[in-house]
Parts: sequence; C-alpha cells; structure tokens
Amino acid sequence: MSILSIEELSLKDEDCLSPIVSQATDTDSDQDLDSNEKINIAKEMSVAEVYMEACKLVGVVPVSYFIRNLGSPTMTLTHHGLGSLGCKALAIALVSDVHIRTLELAYNHIQAEGVKCLVELLRANFTIQHLDLSNNHLKSEGAEHVAKMLLDSISLKSIKLSGNGFTDDDARHFTEALSTNSRIKDLDLSHNKFCGRGGEHLGQLLANNEGLEVLDLSWNHLRMKGAVAFSAGFKVNMMLKHLDLSWNGFGNEGALAMGEALKFNNTLVHLNLSYNCLTNEGVSMLCRGLEYNETLRVLLLAYNSITVEGALALVNVVKNTPKTALEQINICNVLVNENFVNLLDLTCQEHPDLDVQYEGVGGFIAHKPPKRVDPMKIIQDYLDKRKLRLWDFFRNIDKDGTMRVPVSDFRKAVQQSSIPLNRYQIEELIHRLDRDRTGVVDYRGLADTRKQMMRDHRRQLKKVESRQKKEKQKSDRILQTFQTAVEAVTPRSSMIISPGGAKDESGAPQPFSATPLSSWHHIVMSNSSRYSVTNLSGEHVHLPMLGGISPYYRPTSSPAMRSYSQPNLLADSSHSPTSKSISAQGIRSDLEMEHSKLSPTENNLTRSRPALSAEQPESKVKTKKLKKRKLKKHIDKSSKNPTKSIN
Repeated sequence: MSILSIEELSLKDEDCLSPIVSQATDTDSDQDLDSNEKINIAKEMSVAEVYMEACKLVGVVPVSYFIRNLGSPTMTLTHHGLGSLGCKALAIALVSDVHIRTLELAYNHIQAEGVKCLVELLRANFTIQHLDLSNNHLKSEGAEHVAKMLLDSISLKSIKLSGNGFTDDDARHFTEALSTNSRIKDLDLSHNKFCGRGGEHLGQLLANNEGLEVLDLSWNHLRMKGAVAFSAGFKVNMMLKHLDLSWNGFGNEGALAMGEALKFNNTLVHLNLSYNCLTNEGVSMLCRGLEYNETLRVLLLAYNSITVEGALALVNVVKNTPKTALEQINICNVLVNENFVNLLDLTCQEHPDLDVQYEGVGGFIAHKPPKRVDPMKIIQDYLDKRKLRLWDFFRNIDKDGTMRVPVSDFRKAVQQSSIPLNRYQIEELIHRLDRDRTGVVDYRGLADTRKQMMRDHRRQLKKVESRQKKEKQKSDRILQTFQTAVEAVTPRSSMIISPGGAKDESGAPQPFSATPLSSWHHIVMSNSSRYSVTNLSGEHVHLPMLGGISPYYRPTSSPAMRSYSQPNLLADSSHSPTSKSISAQGIRSDLEMEHSKLSPTENNLTRSRPALSAEQPESKVKTKKLKKRKLKKHIDKSSKNPTKSIN
C-alpha cells in the first residue's frame, strides 16, 4: 500500500491531490473480500498517520477524538482549541479522507489563517458537504477567504458562519460569491453585525442567488433601511423556503416592507419574526401581504409588543383568505380574550390544520376612556343649533340684562331646559362661572369662552390631521425606499418592446401597442461588466442574468442589446441572407412580409438572431445631422439676404 507523505500533501495549489490519488490500493487487486476490508483499515490508518506527522510538523498536540472517529461521516470537533495551526494539520490529513461528510469546527479560534487552509482542503476534498465554522473569530479577513471557499468548492451544500463578527462590508463578499454559487442550500449568518448596508448586500444576495433554501440571519441589526432593502431582495427571490429574522429589531417599518414582499413571494414556507419590536400596527401591515400569500405555513411572532388586537387580525386573515397555507402561528406571549377563542374555533372549522399558540385567556382590548366633554361647549352647541343668543336663553331670569343671575335660578333654568347636561356637569359649570363663591353666576363667561373653544377645536383637528399626514408620509417613504431597493436588486436580464411602427423622428416617447405577449420581441442583455445596478448605498453591483423578465420599458439604443428572438418567418431563413434584415422597431423586409402572407402558419416558430450591425443607427444619425446642417445654412442665408427672400 502506498502511504502519502507530508510533502505530497502540502497545500499548494499545484500540488493538491485529488481523492482518486488518495484511494490508491495494493497492486494485488484480485484478492478476496477479507483483503478489501484490510485495505480499508489500512487507508484509515494512513490518514491517522498523516495527521500525526502533520501535527509534529506544525507543532501542535493531536486531537485523539479525531483519530478515534476517522471512519464516521460526521466529525464533531467543537471546543477542541484547534487554533489556526491545528486547523492546518487537520486540513493536511483530510485531503485524502473520503468518509467525512459533515465537519464541525465551531468554537476553535481558527481565525482567517485556518480558513485559508480549509479553502485549500476543499479544492482537493470532494466529500465534505456540511461545514460549521461558527464562533471562530474570522472577522473581515476570514470573510474574504470564506467567499473564496464558496466560489471554489463544488461539494459544499451548507455552511454555518454564526458569531464571527462580520460587518456590513463583509456581507458584500458573500453576495458576490453566492451570486454564482447555486449549490449552497443552507447558510447561517446569525449573531453577526449586519446593519443598514449589510441589509442591502444581503437583499442583493437573495435577488441573485438561485439555490439557497435556508437562511438564518437572527441576532443581527437589520432595521430601518437595512430591513426594507433586505425585504426588497426577498420579494424577487424564488428559492428560499426557511427564513429566520428573529432578534433583529425589524419594527413596523420592516413589517411594512416584509408585507409588501409576501404579496409576491410564493416560495417561503417558514418565517421567524420573533423579538422584532412589532406592534399591532406592524402586524396589520404584515397581514396585508398574508392576504395574497399562498405558501407560508409557519409564522413565528413570539415576544413582540402584540395584544389581542394583533392576534385577532392574524386569525381574521386566515379566516378571510381561502387559499392561505398558514398552519402554525406562534404568539405565545399574548393573552387573548373570549372573542379571540370563539373566532379561532370558527376559523378552525374551515382550516382544521391551523394551530395558534398563545399564552392564555385573560387579555383585553385597551379602550381609551371617553373624552370628557366641556359643558360650556355643550351649551354653545345647543344655542348654535337653535340660533339663540345667551341673553335670549336666560332673559326669563335676567330681567335687567346684566348677564348675572343667582346660582339657584341658573341651575333651575338649565335643568328645565333641553340642554343635554347631567347633574355633575351642571355643578362643574356653576363652579367655573362662580369661582369666588358669591352665589351669583356671571354667564358672560360662556360668551368669552366661545372663541377659545373654537380655537381649541381647530387646534385639535389640526393635530389629528398632522399626525395622520406624518404617518402617511412615513408609510409612503418606506414604500418608496422599498420600491427603489427592488429596482436596485432586480436583474435587468431582459427587456420587452412592442413591435410598433417606424421610429418617430421627433424622439418623443412612443406609446406601447397592446399586442399579445407571444408576438413581442425579447431583447436579451449581455453579461458585460459595464452594465450594473446601483444599490441604495450608491455602490455598483454587477448582477448576473436570471430567467425573470423585468418590467416593460422603452429600450434605448444601447450596445447591451445582443440578440433578438422573433417569429421564424421563412422556413429557409438560415440559407437566405436577405431574410435576416430587421430594424430595432420590428420592421421586416419586403421579402419577409410577402412570405409571411404566403405562409402564416410558420410565424409560431422562434429562433435566435444575431445582433444588428452598429452601422445602421450611425448612418441614420449622419443623415439627420446632414439635414439639420442644410436647414441651418438655408436659414442663415435667408437671414443675411432679407431682400431676396422678400422678392
């Protein structure tokens, strides 16, 4: 049996061995089954020996647990104090291993140098599929190496990077790496320091990635603008099924953006928004998206500032949405009331799989106490409705017209009238009009307070209008930011234009013609690095082509248009060079028009056509310039010789 030496297993790029070399066996391959078992044991021993020699080489103590469990598909080395050197020795040994599928290296302080060795390991080892690097102090330098690992590895399916101190700038590395890697299915980035710009980068990650199914971003700082930008990327994602956003402080702003995203996302099954400072208002915003979503099954909203009102809103959404898929709602810290229990029982009759977890029965809906009405205002309103004056009302008891009457007469007059005042309001009114306790009511105070009451009423209305206006402006601003983020992360992979008439020479925008989608021309944009999308932070992020179709807009004369797809008008178009002439607006040549009239059934077939020559638009521009120059010369001549123009 051939035993691999340390020199042969050095982690240089040009010397990395493939698993085929590590599987070398004895020359006598025609032995019985017992000899094959001995060969397997010998191979395992060879990995152990290589590990022992590597530990001597780098100067670390070997981990006995690793040697004892070499044949296991899961290698758990959590809290073993490997460090960067121990990780290097481990990587040297695992180059020739073909058994380990899951490698757990959490809490080993391997730092960026250790990750660098793992990058070289995964270039040679194609059996490791699950890797745990949580809490290893990787920081920004380690994030770059991890991104390189994600780009190079072809076997890795899940990776845990929790608690490594990654910041906003580090999120950019993961976005760039996972934009082209669709093999990673499970990504854990919890307990890091992603904030506003990190949310933008992670939103772009979701928009560009086509393979990620599980994403854990709990215990980060995605709030405000970062939460809105992340939700925008989630809106256009079509693969994610499990999303954990607990402990992020999303707030009502993030709930509004997430609700908008849930209207369009139809792949997510599990959403965790626990500990995110949501209120009843935020829950109502989230419910707007749940009304349109048909795939979400589990919604966790535990330990938010939700009361019975929010709980009722959630159950009402399930009750009023026949196509909803919600099966589990967790609001385990909310005390509900009997109305909620009755509504839940009624809803479960239509949705028997629904399970709502709440704390218990004993909650209540907080009603605001009724606003105390000013008795002076009641009297003024009474007089205004009947178009009476104060003196007209009290003239029976105020014969002199001094507007001063005894308290007993004033009380009797008010009680005998139809003014809607109770006994307590009458006593309050007397107390205010007779502050000195003289026994005489000066009801001129009613007239003096009328203007003040009107001013107070207008001021109160203005406050309510101002508060409503601010709330609406805030919601509009969040939605505008959300839409801007959606435009930033949505790939412009294709444009759709209408095959209208000839191009207008005036340059004015042309209206779209209402033609069916099957007759439209699809213009595929290139993957050139010159074309990028600006995100919310002002950085240019290059986006790959996706299969989605961007919103319709009028294309410009950009060199990004490379190929055209249109109906196959001629059966022998591949042999006829004249049939390939077509304008940017969809005008076909005369031969094509004539042939399309003869064979209309062939218009259903499509084929790919090469890009148009750039000489055609240039010639048009030149002719326009010549015409303008001639017209300008003619005007100049006429202005210089006015007499000739008159003759």
